[in-house]
Order: sequence, then C-alpha cells, then structure tokens
Amino acid sequence: MAGTKAGGQKAAAKNKAKYGSDFYAKIGAAGGKKGKTGGFYANRELARIAGAKGGRISRRSKKTA
Repeated sequence: MAGTKAGGQKAAAKNKAKYGSDFYAKIGAAGGKKGKTGGFYANRELARIAGAKGGRISRRSKKTA
C-alpha cells in the first residue's frame, strides 16, 4: 500500500504509537532549530524590504480603458 493515502495514514499511526503522539511536532521542531544560517536569518532589515516589495507587486493584469 506504499504511496497511497491509506498507507500514509497507517504509517502515521504506527509512528505515533511507536514514538509518541507528538512525533511529527518533535521532528518538525528539530528541523526548525537546526538551521542557523541562510535565507534572511542574518539580515532582518533586508527581509522586511523584500517582503514589502513582494507585497506591492500585483498579480492582476492592468485593465486598459
């Protein structure tokens, strides 16, 4: 049943039974704590500027009258 929704649900149930109900929360938190560089980690101001630029870009086409 590999690669099916039912198979994934069975695997998730087994992982939770074997390692605890917070298994996925723990591995997600571990991954988030590992990274300390890259991205906007080093320059918060650059992240703010980039986010502002992205927010200004419209995905809608310009309507011509």
